[in-house]
Amino acid sequence: MHTSVTFKNIDPSDHLKSYISEKLNRFDRFLDSAAEASVVLSVEKHRHIAEVRISGGKISINGEEETNDMYSAIDMVLDKLEKQIKKNKQKIRDHRSPGKASVKDMGSETAEEREERARQIKIKNIEYKPMDIEEAMMQMDLIRDNFLVFANSKTDRVNVIYRRKDGNYGLIQPND
Repeated sequence: MHTSVTFKNIDPSDHLKSYISEKLNRFDRFLDSAAEASVVLSVEKHRHIAEVRISGGKISINGEEETNDMYSAIDMVLDKLEKQIKKNKQKIRDHRSPGKASVKDMGSETAEEREERARQIKIKNIEYKPMDIEEAMMQMDLIRDNFLVFANSKTDRVNVIYRRKDGNYGLIQPND
């Protein structure tokens, strides 16, 4: 993780920089992509303030803590940021759609759950127009779909014309 440390009203310290870098390196295991951390350490009267902003990939989190000791402020703000990252990761896992389940999730799925998912049907409502079969064939030449639902103008019944693999058309019509 790339880290930049800024000191305000406090003498720059290599020990503080290495302490922060060491603590921030533990966040690499939580983050998917390379991240940048911007740290501002400041002292105002007796308050020691640590502000940290981590950004990278799809995540951007901020935290600030103030105490009487700079090291405890750093520890507290990093604990706060770790909780935010874990919460964000859990939220992403919870919002993942069932269709995009990982392979390890599918392994823990029972046979009944797999069957239930396979039985789901996508419903699409369509409008169909009255036309004769020749007109339906001309419409099929104009559209990209493999089938067309229409009302046969001669029989007033719903028919389906479809494109066959050999390039010809097929017609599905109800029995009289």
